Amino acid sequence: MKILLTNDDGVHALGILKLADYLKNKYHVIVVAPERERSAVSHAITLHKPLRLKKVKEENNLKIYAVNGTPSDCVKLGIEVVLGQKPDLVISGINEGLNLGTDILYSGTVSAAIEAAIYGIPAIAVSLSEKAEVEDKRIYKFLENLITKVLQKGIPANTLLNVNIPDLKENIKGVKSTILGKRTYIETFQKNFDPRGKEYYWMAGKISEAENDERTDIVSVKNGYISITPIHFDLTSYDMIDDINSWNLKIE
Repeated sequence: MKILLTNDDGVHALGILKLADYLKNKYHVIVVAPERERSAVSHAITLHKPLRLKKVKEENNLKIYAVNGTPSDCVKLGIEVVLGQKPDLVISGINEGLNLGTDILYSGTVSAAIEAAIYGIPAIAVSLSEKAEVEDKRIYKFLENLITKVLQKGIPANTLLNVNIPDLKENIKGVKSTILGKRTYIETFQKNFDPRGKEYYWMAGKISEAENDERTDIVSVKNGYISITPIHFDLTSYDMIDDINSWNLKIE
């Protein structure tokens, strides 16, 4: 069994290295990850400069490559160049920080898993609370069990699993299958001036804790559950198709 690992925290991030080290005892693991952090790049791909692939490490059941591109680039290169075939599974993570609700639209971690799903490969995005200990062995045992289930039972076409793990030092209540919540922010921009007197802005802001639906990933993780959200990358609003057709729009 071959598992392709990637992330958006970079090839040297502790989360992906710990996961690779754990999984190599059971699977053939290939890591293809960005050479530096590429958080919040969403599904960006590199079109206007060459991509460079560098082997970082090779040992029994483990190869690690760094790419000067995005997480989605890494998935493409991993499949098309490094492996030359589809792996049995793609895992993106373990991300440092949760990817909940509508934040997944910005996430390089989740987008890498979406890229794998586009290829028709079972895919899992894994994110861990920043308060959690990435060395906690329970994380890897849980993921091993999840991987076994996914490989046995499969995932529907065009679908991936978005997994968010809270701080396991707290009282974890269990695992829940969830829906995406809506995560909004109270946006603020910090205005500053560079040495030449030109203004620039840093995006800042706070999360608005407005979501209260207990079915959502946001509330479930807040309440102490590991959330698993099945995500379909088809963003079509099918309910509106007939409405638009009824508008009788024409070019005159």
